[in-house]
Amino acid sequence: MTATLAGPGRDDRAAVDKAISLLVALGDRASGGTGVSELARRARMSKSTAYRVLGMLERNGVVERVGTDYRLGERLHHLGRAVYAPGAENVRDVLLPHLADLYETTRETVHLAVLHDTHVVYLAKLYGHRSVPVPSRIGGRLPAHATAVGKVLLAYDSAAAERAVAEPLPRFTDRTLTGPGDLAAALDAIRRTGVAFDDEEYQPGLVCVAAPVLGRDGRAVAALSVAGRRGQIDTRRLSAQARRVAAAGSRAWAGRTARPHVVVRQPRG
Repeated sequence: MTATLAGPGRDDRAAVDKAISLLVALGDRASGGTGVSELARRARMSKSTAYRVLGMLERNGVVERVGTDYRLGERLHHLGRAVYAPGAENVRDVLLPHLADLYETTRETVHLAVLHDTHVVYLAKLYGHRSVPVPSRIGGRLPAHATAVGKVLLAYDSAAAERAVAEPLPRFTDRTLTGPGDLAAALDAIRRTGVAFDDEEYQPGLVCVAAPVLGRDGRAVAALSVAGRRGQIDTRRLSAQARRVAAAGSRAWAGRTARPHVVVRQPRG
C-alpha cells in the first residue's frame, strides 16, 4: 500500500486506525528500518502523532526501534504465525529439503503451501533464475480455487472441497474456474492424475503445476508447485518432476510421523 502526504487539517482517525496505518507503512519497508518522518508521510499523519503512536506500539512489542529508525517487532512476527494452518512449521521443516530438490531439478520458481480453510498459505518460496510475476509471498494467502497448489490441496481434502464449491468463487481472469460444477470436475480430474495446473487462472501470463504431499490417511499435508511465465516453462513436462519430488516428500512425512520400530533383544542363555 502506498500512502501520500496528508493535507492540512485535523486527523480524526481512531488510534487503532493510525496504528494500523503505521504498521502497513512499516511492512512496506520490512527489509530495514524507517524513520519517523517517512512513516508519517506514508501513513498520512503528522510527525508528532506518528511518534506518539510508534511509542505505544513499541511498548507493546509490535514495533522496535533501531537507532532513530523503526521496524516491525518480534511480537508481531509471532502473532503473524497464526495465519498458518495448525502444524505448518513442522510441515515446512520436513518438506523444505524437498522444495530445494524441486528447485534443483527445475531451476524455476517453486512453492511449498498448505491449505487454510479455502485459501492456501505459502510456507516457502525459492526464486528461479528467470523473472516471473508471481503474486505469492511467504505467509501470504491466495484463494485455493484459482491456484495450482490450492486445487491440488482441495482435491485431497473432501471437507475443504465441499466448502469451496459452496462459496462464491471470485473471478481473477477469464480462465478462473468460477462455477461450482467446473471446480468439482477439475478436482475429480486432479485426483485421477495426481497433479493440478494453473493456466493463467489467477494472473495473466502465469502458469503453474502442483503435486500433493500426502499423509497416511490419503489427505494432502501440503503441496509443491513450479511456476513460470507462459511460453517459458512447459508445465506438462514438469508435472512428472513435481509428482516425483512430492512422492518423496510424502515418504519423508510418513517416516516423520511413523512410530519408531523398537527391537527387543532376548538375553542369552
